[in-house]
Amino acid sequence: MKLHSLVAAVTVAMAGMANAAGNHDHAHEHKPAHGGVVVEVKDMDYELVAKAGAIQLYLRDHGKPADVSKASAKLTLLTGTEKQEVDLKPAGDKLEATGSFKVGPGTKAVAVVTINGKPATARFTLK
Repeated sequence: MKLHSLVAAVTVAMAGMANAAGNHDHAHEHKPAHGGVVVEVKDMDYELVAKAGAIQLYLRDHGKPADVSKASAKLTLLTGTEKQEVDLKPAGDKLEATGSFKVGPGTKAVAVVTINGKPATARFTLK
């Protein structure tokens, strides 16, 4: 009986650990800090702020601003049938491009962000 009890105890403990790992509890919220749209990819928050004259992408790692000094991003904007590609470069605490952009509610954006040689893809729908 002792072996049976030990196996049962280990099984219960393992189930509890699996449940705790699956909950993915965050110590931070995924709310926009700059008035944009936020998505999470690989434990990093990406906030896209898209205006007619500037596109900004802020990155937060567990709620703290990420170092974007050596990062880059290629953003594809899809508005109706129009497609526009934009290169974002470091500008202080964000990646940014200025120019003329057709953006508005419903515009879809796909950002391929490269940090330290590792790419990540973030998808947004503007509100």
